[in-house]
Amino acid sequence: MATSTTKVPAGGTPPGPPGEPSARGTARRRGALLHRLDIKGAPYAFVAPFFVVFAAFSFYPLVYTSWISLHDVELATLDVMEWVALDNYVDLWGDSRFWNALRNTVTIGVISTVPQLLMALGLAHLLNYRMRASLFFRVASLVPYATSVAAAALVFTMIFERDFGMINWAFGTVGIDPVDWEADKWPAQVAISTIVIWRWTGYNALLYLAAMQAIPADRYEAASLDGASRWQQFTHVTVPGIRSTIVFTIVLSTIGATQLFGEPLIFGQGPNGVTGGADSQYQTLGLLLYEEGWKNYQMGRSATVAWAMFLLLILVFVVQRLIKRLRSRTS
Repeated sequence: MATSTTKVPAGGTPPGPPGEPSARGTARRRGALLHRLDIKGAPYAFVAPFFVVFAAFSFYPLVYTSWISLHDVELATLDVMEWVALDNYVDLWGDSRFWNALRNTVTIGVISTVPQLLMALGLAHLLNYRMRASLFFRVASLVPYATSVAAAALVFTMIFERDFGMINWAFGTVGIDPVDWEADKWPAQVAISTIVIWRWTGYNALLYLAAMQAIPADRYEAASLDGASRWQQFTHVTVPGIRSTIVFTIVLSTIGATQLFGEPLIFGQGPNGVTGGADSQYQTLGLLLYEEGWKNYQMGRSATVAWAMFLLLILVFVVQRLIKRLRSRTS
């Protein structure tokens, strides 16, 4: 009787009967299936803990704050709540202090955000060039951001001091009368905006710099061959190339301006810090929230201010999306 022999490769496994998959093929397909499942499931495995933490530390306080805003609650007796429905929101709508704080928040936000982002864009454009000690300048631009808000506000408070401040001393050398930076509305808002600009310009500049370095160099070469100047390359290549980063910094600065609290509080140097000056000339929504809750002990009204700030951010986001959609349609 003739017998057939099958050669088995060294280190391999003998093939199975005809029509049945080999052990190596089965293992390969099983490994490919597990690898595919790992790839598809990896994002969910990494994202799921974030949403759990968000629900525990963000969603619950948000809902609880909305519940408090519908009650009359005092700080000393948080367990005693009197249902008032939307009365807190109606009272807030008719409160002149709220509208004053809202105007101050908007004006300080504009005064601080627009120069800040323009200066950050110009600084990033300069740092994008090859220059000596570029690493030193990039690290130095982060020093204000790393400085605590308390230290920065205290230093700038001394700089803008009426009688012995450096700014008024410089004004006196050229014959300009000293300015009462804390008592007057617009000088106070300019001084507070200066603190914000000093702290956040370098941070935004590094964001712009990272986006600029991701722009392909051939775009600049093509623009140069077309005869574009440095300014034209900046406006037609650099700015469009980092548009998404610019939008991100605008949104981030808007959120920061809405929540502005530490700078005006320390700038007031005492009781006037909570009320935003003797006439509330620089009281922001954050200061009004603190005044209602921790000075007047009205936690229900304080929670109402917090929700007004949240709804304001949502409104700004919706307006930004509508403007973006209109621009995309027109283009």
